[in-house]
Formats: sequence, C-alpha cells, structure tokens
Amino acid sequence: MLNLTQIRHCLDVMAEMFPDAHCELNHKNPFELVIAVALSAQCTDALVNRVTKELFQKYQTPEDYLAVSLEELQQDIRSIGLYRNKAKNIRKLCELLIHEYNGEVPQDRDELTKLPGVGRKTANVVVSVAFGIPAIAVDTHVERVSKRLGICRWKDSVLEVEKTLMRKVPKEEWGVTHHRLIFFGRYHCKAQSPQCPTCPLLELCREGKKRMKARGEHVSKS
Repeated sequence: MLNLTQIRHCLDVMAEMFPDAHCELNHKNPFELVIAVALSAQCTDALVNRVTKELFQKYQTPEDYLAVSLEELQQDIRSIGLYRNKAKNIRKLCELLIHEYNGEVPQDRDELTKLPGVGRKTANVVVSVAFGIPAIAVDTHVERVSKRLGICRWKDSVLEVEKTLMRKVPKEEWGVTHHRLIFFGRYHCKAQSPQCPTCPLLELCREGKKRMKARGEHVSKS
C-alpha cells in the first residue's frame, strides 16, 4: 500500500499529465447532468454525448420528458444500452423532481440518491460537478487505478475505495482528483492495455511492476 507521500506524488504526476481533466459529459445545467449521468451507466461518455446532443434540444425540463410517451422517449435514446430501463427511470426521476423538489435538482447527495436511476456514484458526480461540493465519485476507472497503484486494497468495495480516497486526498482536491483518476484510467492506465512501459508511476505501481516482470521487462529505478 502506498503511503501519503507516495500518494501525493501520484496525484501530482496525474495533474501534470492531465491538467485539464474534467467531466466529459456535455451539459448546460444540473438537470441535464443528472440525465446524462443516468444515461452513462455501462455506456461511454462519447455515446451519451452523441445522444444528448439532440435529446437536450427536444427535452429541456422535467415536464418535457413527461409530455411524450414512454415509447417515444425510448426511441430517442435507443442507441444507448439498457435504454428501456433508463427511459422508465428518467420519467420517474422527472415526476419526483416536479412533485418533491419544485422541478429543481437537489444539491444534497442523500436527496439525489432518492431519485430513480441515481446511485451514490451518480449523486457524487452531480454534487461535485454541478454544485462544486467536494465529493469523489468512484467509477470503474477510479476503482481500477486506485487498486492497481495500491492506494486501496484489491478486496475493497466501491464504498471502501471512496472512503479511503476521502481520507487520503485533501478535501479541497476531491473533485479534481476524481477527474484526473478517470482521465488516467481512461487514456493511460486502461483496463485491457495499460501503458506500463511508459508510465511515470511504474516504480510505485505494484500491478505495473508485476505486469512488466511477467513480460520479462526490467523496471528501472528513476
């Protein structure tokens, strides 16, 4: 497991590698972000952005999503995985926003998780990106990178990964660290083909060193 000094080094290197890391889901307001993140489950941000380009022109308020039939909404998001279930959740989410929150997206994470299709990860993304409230959302990239580097344990649950990162990363850096971990995992430390030979964190990475050894390659000391 990495100590705090080593974790600090990892965070600083990621900041140098991805200084402009940000939420890649296109949105203009908190409501659009909630819809986009709900659609992004088990789906790439790039595909979601292609769909929401037209979707957000057609639907701009919770009322708009309820003004059409479920079948029509399903058709509008058909190219996204699990589109039937996601369409149902979006309509239920919109009903709840109208009846319980005056049509406004709540800023409290616990309130957000009451919305259909909104789990803890989604809620953390929304409070952090839309409202600037410190939070770390653990998606597959964040979990993978944290475990490969040894910031967290292999056996840790998603919630344990989140809590560990919250303990080990300064609170004022939670939001930006979330994005940098995602960019690092999405564009460098990929699931199937991590770029270990050129990784500036290889010397600290237990998984990377194991992979290099398996390939018969030497890990040089910097």
